[in-house]
Amino acid sequence: MINYNQAHSQVVRNIFNRLLILVSLMIGLNNTSYSQEKLKVVVVGLNHDHVHNVLNAFKNGKVTIIGIVEPNQQLWKRLGKQYNLPDSLFSIDLKKLLLQKKPDAVLGYNEVAGHLDIVKICAPLHLPVMVEKPLAATLEQAKQIEKLADQYHVKVLTNYETTWYASYYDVYNTINKCSIGNIKKMVMHDGHSGPKEIGCSAEFLSWLTDPVLNGAGALNDFGCYGANVMTWMMKGQKPIAVTAVTRHYKPAVYPKVEDDATVILEYPGATGLIEASWNWPFSIKDLEIFGVSGYLHALDDININSVNHEKISSITQAKDLPAQIKDPITYLSAVLRNQIAGTDDLSSLKYNMIVMEILDAAKRSAASGKRIVL
Repeated sequence: MINYNQAHSQVVRNIFNRLLILVSLMIGLNNTSYSQEKLKVVVVGLNHDHVHNVLNAFKNGKVTIIGIVEPNQQLWKRLGKQYNLPDSLFSIDLKKLLLQKKPDAVLGYNEVAGHLDIVKICAPLHLPVMVEKPLAATLEQAKQIEKLADQYHVKVLTNYETTWYASYYDVYNTINKCSIGNIKKMVMHDGHSGPKEIGCSAEFLSWLTDPVLNGAGALNDFGCYGANVMTWMMKGQKPIAVTAVTRHYKPAVYPKVEDDATVILEYPGATGLIEASWNWPFSIKDLEIFGVSGYLHALDDININSVNHEKISSITQAKDLPAQIKDPITYLSAVLRNQIAGTDDLSSLKYNMIVMEILDAAKRSAASGKRIVL
């Protein structure tokens, strides 16, 4: 027979257990709400034509833009009208805006040489930054960015279009399964008929074709893709040497910078060939990997041609990327919420410092006609 004290204790235990369940449910709801909360970002610069990607993400409700820093008022009025951006979002003083708005992150869509200026302001405020490729215009600028990121323990990430190619991830995963053996050669083509020829905006062209503001021409603009992907494929291993040849086929169109670059990367057991150009009859971003026993060719962002050692070929479509790495905004959200480390991948500062070393060596090689040992 249960006495009064036993019955009372059982009631207390039941109430306590129900409270625990209720608290757990509330925490779960809060976590779900937090994981679905849109990032609040400040955009710096509108003179990079890739800015349409984040403006479309804003328009489609995938990100919240709480401020835009752009000195060109004509540009902000034009894009403001196109994307229904109120004038109250715009500013010309980044630090003042950040102190007022307190975003989750800052996105750089300005000239490449201006990325360091963004990090100089954001790092002491402990605000993470994601810039459009490449990380910087010069290796010296990149080293200053790295120093600031380390000093203030902030993330500085770099966004590339090819980072979100499902085909590249499929190739990477196939190699990791040793399906074609060790990598022996990598070839990457990146380019088009020229930024002016394809209709890039005047604001974009004004710095993209400037050796100081962009750091180079086609070499920086498109060579960075190959350097980035090959660094990833080689799991962060630096090449032992870089050799490059640059050409100036259209000096009347691009008087200040080269419009074609070929870069050879030497690894202990493999070779990488980067072909970057503003001179091709069509746009292309593809990746070829030659292994010991097979060949993989990412034809575009989805399709992959696979050939084994018996020359049996098949074309497949890559599966969709996981939700956390589907695009730059979802990736950035996952990094900031510690769901992804962001330390050893295509966007990471670690890998992009290697990219900058490769680009710097390529410039020195092209200028001197010599093979540059890293």
